[in-house]
Amino acid sequence: MEVVTFGHTTSIVTTILHNGVFYLNWTGWPLERVMLLVVGILYLVVGIQVTLFHYRQNFNKKVMWVPVIEAPLIGAASLMYVAYAADWLATFNAVLYWIAIASGLIGSVYHIRGVGKRVGGYVLRNFLVGPPAMLPSLISALGVIGLIALYWG
Repeated sequence: MEVVTFGHTTSIVTTILHNGVFYLNWTGWPLERVMLLVVGILYLVVGIQVTLFHYRQNFNKKVMWVPVIEAPLIGAASLMYVAYAADWLATFNAVLYWIAIASGLIGSVYHIRGVGKRVGGYVLRNFLVGPPAMLPSLISALGVIGLIALYWG
């Protein structure tokens, strides 16, 4: 579907209300936009899971609040960038993705050390019932995917 404005044709996707009222800056749904949409949704879902896991442990360390606050913030920022591709949002998302990569790596250390502190140390049973050793690396992996999507185009 196309809209004719001031003698030239533009896509309805790039023009909702013209003259600076609301401008999406996207032309269709390129792969990087779809990837950022998926990353944003996944951060929101992972944020729910992280909140439940950390709530179950009564937030016994203050550092447990980092992914609980960070995941929905990154998810919302990613979805905002999908809706409106502004340069400042791209920069903001890039910074958030780098923070997520770092905090995911730090969280992995905390979780693996937490498994080792359980009775019996690093045995299979403790990896199954202890802190989820791979969940913080998922936060990092989503950050890497978000950066790839941002710098793809």
